[in-house]
This record gives sequence, C-alpha cells and structure tokens, in this order.
Amino acid sequence: MKIIIVDDEKRIRSSLVNVLKIHCPNANVVAEACDVESAIEVIKANKPDVVLLDIKMPGGTGFDLLKLLMPLSFKVIFITAFDQFAIQAFKFSAIDYLLKPIIPEELVSALHRTEEQLSNEGTNIKFNAFMSNIDDLTRETKRIVLNSHDKMQVVNLGEIVRCEADRNYTLFILVNKKPILVSGSLKEYDDMLSPFGFFRSHHSHLVNLTFIDRLEKRDGGVLVMKDNSEAPVSARKYSDLVAAINHI
Repeated sequence: MKIIIVDDEKRIRSSLVNVLKIHCPNANVVAEACDVESAIEVIKANKPDVVLLDIKMPGGTGFDLLKLLMPLSFKVIFITAFDQFAIQAFKFSAIDYLLKPIIPEELVSALHRTEEQLSNEGTNIKFNAFMSNIDDLTRETKRIVLNSHDKMQVVNLGEIVRCEADRNYTLFILVNKKPILVSGSLKEYDDMLSPFGFFRSHHSHLVNLTFIDRLEKRDGGVLVMKDNSEAPVSARKYSDLVAAINHI
C-alpha cells in the first residue's frame, strides 16, 4: 500500500511514519508534503493508494487540494484536530477521519477499511457528498451516504421517511424509492439525524417529523406516516414526541 502523508507539522508526519512502520508493515510511505502545492506534486509523481491528509495547511485546506485533483485516483483518510462541524459532515458522508493525537489502533483500522474498498469511485461519491454537506447544512439539502451490501447511495435527508432497527442493521424507508438496508445500529443514525428533525419514537424506530401524518392513541401510541407506514411510540417518548410535533 503506497501512502503519502500531507501535514504541515513535521512532528505529526514523523509520528505517523513511525506508527505505520510498527503497526502496518505492508504500508510504504512513498512521500510527504507540508502544503497544498507540494502535495499536488508528490501525489501526481507517486500515484498513491492512500493519502493521509490534514485539513488546515498553508496555501489552502485539504479540501482545496482534493478539489484540484478530482476525480480522485486514491483513497483519503483525513487527519484533524477536533472540529464538531467537520466531524458531523464526515459522518454523514461516511468518510474516514482520525483525530489528533493519532491513536495507532484507529489508524490501522482506518487503513484496513480503505483496503476493503473495491475502487476509488466510492471515494469520489463520498467527497462530493461531503462538500455538499459542508456548503449547506439544512435538513432538505443535507446528504447522507448509505452503504448497502451491493451499492453506495447518496440520499437527501428530505427523502427519508423513517428508519427501523433490524438487529445490527438499519432499514431506511425512503420516498418513492426502494428501502435501503445498511450496516450500523439505529443509535448511530439517531445520533446523526436527531439534530435535523428526526425523532426516536421507539427503541426500534426513528422518524422524520416532517413526514408524520397523524398520531393515533391506539396501542399506546402509533405514528402514521404520509406514506401510510406506521411506527410505534413508546410510553416514555410520548410526551416528548407531542412536544416535538407541536414545534414543527
């Protein structure tokens, strides 16, 4: 695996090189760069499999660098200091990122995930979704990348009617599209989607508040969605749900 490290701090670059030598013997760091200009040169010259990329650098950001190199012929793992705004966009776009200071086990896991990707097409899809999320974080236009067993799909939040837990998977019910079953617990998607108008009505159900048609009192509480599907309401969630509906 040919790797290029792009970070303006030499200390960080050296630390990553040492971690890779110890924990990833199949990783070959072919070049390093400290800014956008030098990064473009070494990426074009060395054609890496993976770029470990800092966000903030002299001469532009890591995002600026990728825009100049689109379509991408390599996979990307972002290296960043904590930034809640960017991290939220990373999660929605299913993009790998590592927080400084780097934990070796997390770097190894991220590299293993990149090896499992069959092509770089997914990287371009994810990055396009990411840039869309960075530019506009409204509920209607925000996009989430959903990985099913046979394809990767980009979905606007405004298309999601509800989500339903299926063991360690989550079923996304969409408007005028086939449902999508993706790996990941409902809790993970609850954490991502709740700030954007979604509500966990039941331990197995997460609903888009804008798609609620009515709340029926039968069986302790049942939500009927605009597509005529239904989601139960747990007793402890009932009053919070009524309050959320009143604030739509």
